[in-house]
Amino acid sequence: MDRQTAWEKLNEWVKSPKLVRHNQIVELCMRAACVKYGGEGVDIDAWGIAGLLHDADWEVHPEEHPKYIVAWLEERSEKEIAHAIACHNTAWKMSYDAPMDKALLAVDELSGLITACAALRPDGIMSLETKSVMKKMKEPKFAANVSRDDIKMGVDLLAVDFESHVQLLIDAIRARASEFGLIGNLN
Repeated sequence: MDRQTAWEKLNEWVKSPKLVRHNQIVELCMRAACVKYGGEGVDIDAWGIAGLLHDADWEVHPEEHPKYIVAWLEERSEKEIAHAIACHNTAWKMSYDAPMDKALLAVDELSGLITACAALRPDGIMSLETKSVMKKMKEPKFAANVSRDDIKMGVDLLAVDFESHVQLLIDAIRARASEFGLIGNLN
């Protein structure tokens, strides 16, 4: 599947600019994760599309998410992407067979936590450090909708150093911070 087709589907189903931005950030982080964890010959575009579409049906079908986007992908023979997206809903109890499956779980909620941390800072993500994210990770009332359990499970499944993973995502987001409005409000 090409990104343009995925982008069109995302925009067909998702109307919230905040949710579109979240999906774009997860796409960006999945591409960085692919480079780091995917190994040789892995399709970086597939990882990016998994990130871009992972919450595509959340607005339209929140109670059954991600059933509809998974079905849409399977109809197009995008089995690997569909499986990774199915895996990010831990209630489905899917098997985490591929690095992409594990990475999407390790990236999704954590990217939201990083974005929330950046929103508190005058310079956004530009000087955000891993230790700040790790501290906020321990505060359940901060970004309370972010599942710390999902983050921990994803990082454990990937079998990577937690702080290095956080830094990977910070660096990926920081590289395009202005596009996502994460450079803060300093003049």
